[in-house]
Amino acid sequence: MKFNNCCYEILKQVPKGKVTTYKDIAHAINTKAYRAVGNAMNKNPHDTEIYACHRVIQSNGKIGGYAHGTEEKIKCLKAEGIIIEKGKIDLDKFGFNINQLA
Repeated sequence: MKFNNCCYEILKQVPKGKVTTYKDIAHAINTKAYRAVGNAMNKNPHDTEIYACHRVIQSNGKIGGYAHGTEEKIKCLKAEGIIIEKGKIDLDKFGFNINQLA
């Protein structure tokens, strides 16, 4: 549970209209456990407004999974103004630099 909470604390700082990646969250907590980050996002026990797991995508820009389904994730992202083209998000435009938190 401690690992998950570390992931959520990083995620909490990603603003609306921006995304981060499983890989970036893992690196921010000094691990390469990218899949474990994905699992933490899937097990999020909190309201999505507190920990907006829909804002976490794959490092190649693809949407990735979501506990409430991919279509719901896409809906949430689009509601925040994030543009998805050909199943991908432009990380240069919509990516949040977690490294700036350090």
